[in-house]
Amino acid sequence: MTATAEAPRAQTNPDWWKGGIIYQIYPRSFQDTSGDGIGDIAGITERLPYVASLGVDAIWVSPFFTSPMKDFGYDVSDYCDIDPMFGTLDDFDKMVATAHRHGVRVMIDLVLSHSSDQHPWFAESRASRHNPKSDWYVWADPKPDGTVPNNWLSIFGGPSWHWDGRRQQYYLHNFLASQPDLNFHNPDVQDALLDVTRFWLERGVDGFRLDTINFYFADAQLRDNPALPPERRNATIAPSVNPYNHQEHLYSKNQPENLAFLKRFRDLLDDYGACAVGEVGDAQRGMELLGEYTRDRQGVQMCYAFDFLAAEPLTAPRVVDVFARLEAEAPDGWACWAFSNHDVQRHVTRWGLNDAGARLYATLIICLRGSVCLYQGEELGLTEADVAYEDLQDPYGIEFWPEFKGRDGCRTPMVWEPSNQNGGFSTAQPWLPVAPEHLGRSAATQDAEADSLLQHYRAVIGLRTGSDALRLGDQTGLKSDGNLLSFMREHGTERYFCAFNMGEGAASIALPDGNWHAVEGVGATAPGAGGLALGDWGFSVLRAV
Repeated sequence: MTATAEAPRAQTNPDWWKGGIIYQIYPRSFQDTSGDGIGDIAGITERLPYVASLGVDAIWVSPFFTSPMKDFGYDVSDYCDIDPMFGTLDDFDKMVATAHRHGVRVMIDLVLSHSSDQHPWFAESRASRHNPKSDWYVWADPKPDGTVPNNWLSIFGGPSWHWDGRRQQYYLHNFLASQPDLNFHNPDVQDALLDVTRFWLERGVDGFRLDTINFYFADAQLRDNPALPPERRNATIAPSVNPYNHQEHLYSKNQPENLAFLKRFRDLLDDYGACAVGEVGDAQRGMELLGEYTRDRQGVQMCYAFDFLAAEPLTAPRVVDVFARLEAEAPDGWACWAFSNHDVQRHVTRWGLNDAGARLYATLIICLRGSVCLYQGEELGLTEADVAYEDLQDPYGIEFWPEFKGRDGCRTPMVWEPSNQNGGFSTAQPWLPVAPEHLGRSAATQDAEADSLLQHYRAVIGLRTGSDALRLGDQTGLKSDGNLLSFMREHGTERYFCAFNMGEGAASIALPDGNWHAVEGVGATAPGAGGLALGDWGFSVLRAV
């Protein structure tokens, strides 16, 4: 399949992504149609009417490429084919065509910083020090005493170097030892990865989510990273039990050469009218890199840092602080916000939210300036599942158990209906167990309830997609007063005043000048004669008329 006139990118504003809403699908856990307990691409196609009913602009599909699945698809052994457990290229083409018929764009997850050690490129590279792909990966000699070339650490624990007896050298891996890092200093590697990108663009995809976008280049001199003072350490990127947090990753990632590659990548995107969102994995420089990578059409259109994915509660003062840093470090950048994804504890559990709190945060992310990523099941209010050790699949959790239980708890299957223990996900035992407490929050159950959280998500998404002010407008007057967060969104003559009481206890606020009315259908509190009074977890979205 090639891109056709029916594809959304050829019919609409190529800047749809600005203020757009993207729904992340983790394919292993979305819908199984083959009966093996693992979700597949045909399952995504089957459930696209549900996704379209949410009103989102696009889906982001996590990796489905051929892979040994040591890191569940983030270890790619063939960038241009589908792993048989997920289906075929024909299945993929049908998914894209179906999504486009429903007016939903398709973004796919590109894992460019590293491949699987079973990729043919790596098999050739490790065969000798003198072959056409010998420097397609980051290789280095040992120190004279045989130890690793430098002090760099892996996010998954331990040194980021693995010894290879064939070449009598170490290779770099920022993640698992089975995920060797590609050498972006080699132009042939860049060309090959751009060819991969072109392959999927030709199949009609509308864009990409770029995994670990700031890991592409490592320092050519392989200099040691400096230690990070304890007061600057945080667990935004890696859990606190991981020594990865003890370093400032000055040389192992975030290299300036990345900007030139991203310009090449952007030029290719522009040729097809496509877009990309980059994952910036850095606890200290996330906002700064977001600004660099989205500046002046020199890189991707948008990036997300981990500020709203952190374990720290998202209070009103924190929201103000995050936007202040965004303005200071990336004034021309464009952020894509997310509260949950496949790598972090679900935010309903992470922040201890009740149903009222879940509604408030759903409304908040829709009203903030930037683009939005929603994670499958977030619209149902799914909590983090408690996966027993014997059921764990994630190597990250197995390595650091029990202090860190890994990422399986946010990756359990979607619950479509409550009639059986698998929640309509599969006729077989799922690859991860369905949490029993999720069954009562199934899509079918909430679809039948007029006031469910699912219906609330549909309402607020509809509000945003119909509003230039909420998608594209300026955000002004952002301030906090205790638990109370408030701001304005404006575009032309369209004006909204947004207020959120992010906790328990009553709060009140005076309204800006104007004739304000509560937006119908989103559960917003109406203003009174004295202003706006909000109860526990109360919020209001007011429109000037």
